[in-house]
Formats: sequence, C-alpha cells, structure tokens
Amino acid sequence: MSMLSSIGWVATAVFACSYFAKSPARLRMVQALAALMWIAYGFLIHAMPVVVANVIVAVAAVYSSIRQREGALAE
Repeated sequence: MSMLSSIGWVATAVFACSYFAKSPARLRMVQALAALMWIAYGFLIHAMPVVVANVIVAVAAVYSSIRQREGALAE
C-alpha cells in the first residue's frame, strides 16, 4: 500500500471512530480532523470534489461545535 493510499485509509478510520464518541462535541472534533485528512488526501490525488466536500464537512463540524458551545455558555 502506498503512503498516499494510507492517508485515505487513516482518514476513513478516524471518521469511523467518530461514531464511538461519547459527546457531540467530541464527535464533531473527530469528524473535523478526519475531514482535514481527507482534504489533504484530495489535494494529493488532485481530486477537487473530495477537497470541496470535506471543506464543507470541516466547516460544518467546526461551526456547529462553536454554536453549541456559545449556546451552552448562554444558559
């Protein structure tokens, strides 16, 4: 297996592990990390759909995490 393929497989494993997170904040953090890995992988294989899709996922994960944190602080 090439180093390039390894990045994709590790990103997949990290994303799959996010489903074992015990808190929503941890789930989003792990998903954002996996999305960043997929973005790197997408750039390395020159696949802009992979990059764009995972930029959306990463932004959504970070945004929803910040929004939830602000909501918790307001309560």
